[in-house]
Amino acid sequence: MTLNLLTALGGVGLFLIGMDIMTGALREAAGPDLRRMLGRFTASPLRGTLTGAVATGALQSSTAVTLMTIGAVGAGLLSFAHALGVLYGANIGTTLTGWIVMILGFKLKLGTAVLPVIFVAALAAMLAHGWVARAARALAGFCLLFIGLDMMQGGLDGADALLHPEMLPDGDGWSGRLMLVGLGVILVTLTQSSSAGIALTLVLLGAGSITFAQGAALVIGLNVGTTLTAVLAALGGTRAMRLTALGNLLFNIGTALMAFPLLGLIAPVLHGTWLGSDDQTALVLFHTGFNLLGAAVFLPLTPRFAAMVEALVPDRPMPMATPLDKRLLADEGAAMEAAQTVADQLRQTLFTALANAIGPDHDLRALGSVSAQGAPVLEALGAYLAKIHIPPDKAPEQARYVALLHQLDHLERLLERCGQRSRIDMLRKDPLLTRDVAAIRAALARDADAARFSRLARLIRYRAERFRRGALLREHAGLIEVDQVFARTDAIRWLERVAGHAERLSHYAAEARTHA
Repeated sequence: MTLNLLTALGGVGLFLIGMDIMTGALREAAGPDLRRMLGRFTASPLRGTLTGAVATGALQSSTAVTLMTIGAVGAGLLSFAHALGVLYGANIGTTLTGWIVMILGFKLKLGTAVLPVIFVAALAAMLAHGWVARAARALAGFCLLFIGLDMMQGGLDGADALLHPEMLPDGDGWSGRLMLVGLGVILVTLTQSSSAGIALTLVLLGAGSITFAQGAALVIGLNVGTTLTAVLAALGGTRAMRLTALGNLLFNIGTALMAFPLLGLIAPVLHGTWLGSDDQTALVLFHTGFNLLGAAVFLPLTPRFAAMVEALVPDRPMPMATPLDKRLLADEGAAMEAAQTVADQLRQTLFTALANAIGPDHDLRALGSVSAQGAPVLEALGAYLAKIHIPPDKAPEQARYVALLHQLDHLERLLERCGQRSRIDMLRKDPLLTRDVAAIRAALARDADAARFSRLARLIRYRAERFRRGALLREHAGLIEVDQVFARTDAIRWLERVAGHAERLSHYAAEARTHA
């Protein structure tokens, strides 16, 4: 029996490895398209639910979809109310794993049939490149799922002699169900995968080690437990991350509370469908059914539910670099969304501070603050970008990453300009530069587009040449001192470079968004 137990544990391990390999390869292949789909097809909570279900079904990972959703909310591409719809759908989409396990693993028994397939897939994964290698890794991971499932079944065959329903809490009573839900939460915490927990529950159910009611209560616990990883990850994270994690937790708890009283009522119905009357089919139906029911109940209440969650997570001031959460690095798209959010915030802060400094009130308070705070933010942004790894064959992501690096460079240069206070003083004193200064100030205050800054930079460059010649002539005529000539030419050169950096920042920010 010890050997059988080791075989079962090895099967769980293979299942987890297969799920990780398959999910990682699918995320690399479909991540950018799914991320764009999240932003494009979530105009309402209902559409968000459909999108979340499709995305989770495609990636076979609700965690990956949650990360994408967090990135989209943090970047302002998705409202929290619409993000809740995606979370509803993610809970529905994750039930697809149970159907795959039940139909292909138990009914068709593909564990042995996939052995030659995994050999070919492994060779292709090692020898091929680009999308072929990713597809091969996904196929290899898919095969490992069924090999692991076969090992679990073989190892737990006859397990009813050691583990039988009487040894576990009764699934027909409220107290027993609550204890089994707790066991489900512990199981998903240990495996860090609700899919593996569902597969193991189905195997135990098939071996007669648990009853249908006990298995159903375990599945409810698995459903709730899978949210705890996101809750722990959200501690100390951005408000978007905390909102998403809490909303997901409360939704799953609400769904579990609805499933409890229905379990005894619908069990006969689940066993009488055309799909089959066995316990395993009924359990997969139950898993899908109560998640569909939860989404159907919460969808009409989404605005109020979103308001309640937002009230529970106050919007307190956070440091500018807070969105750079290392937990988002698991998905390069979400990580770049976070980096772009910080870059946008710092750019707008610098623009506002400069606009106030060169304005008629000559308000230097914001400029002093951003000069002190900007350097640590830029250092954190640079370190964060260095940790983002993008495959060389993913051209749009590479282009977006390069655009972020360009923004980092120009932010550093613009921050350096903020420390050159003497240039600002000289600009305010020269009446010949009043119009140019006012134009730049207005563009900075509005966070104008690249085209506007480009026109201003060309105009200032043209006027700078005339200004320099005029200053030299006035010095030659004895109207101004030599040091005043250098001070004034340095001031207009400063203004020209500020306009140039602003134009480049706006340009690369727009370019990064086109590749999102």
